[in-house]
Amino acid sequence: MRSCSIPPRAPETARKWLAEVFRQRGLGDDYIGRTVVTELVTNVHRHTDTKHIPVRLLLEDGHTVVEVEDRSDELPVVHAEDDDAESGRGLLMLSMLVQDWGVRALAKGGKVTWARLSG
Repeated sequence: MRSCSIPPRAPETARKWLAEVFRQRGLGDDYIGRTVVTELVTNVHRHTDTKHIPVRLLLEDGHTVVEVEDRSDELPVVHAEDDDAESGRGLLMLSMLVQDWGVRALAKGGKVTWARLSG
């Protein structure tokens, strides 16, 4: 559908871009999409040395799919619930918000983390 390259440290840029695409395409409420793209882009910043973060929105079988690419081969980890933890809940939260999510390796190295939005 659409894609953009997000500069480092720019979850806000990704969130605003997604909101604009939702508005332009008449895709309805963008709250879950904004939450998902913020989490995925933030994870790239915290856990990789990727300088530019490609973000894509696709339509698959009537569902919007958010994809975020990075240069790391390390897979994301979903941490168990821990009421005392100050971070580490993002992917657990994401898994509760979306229909499905996963990771696919890229032939050139790195990976794409994707999330299929419900509805």
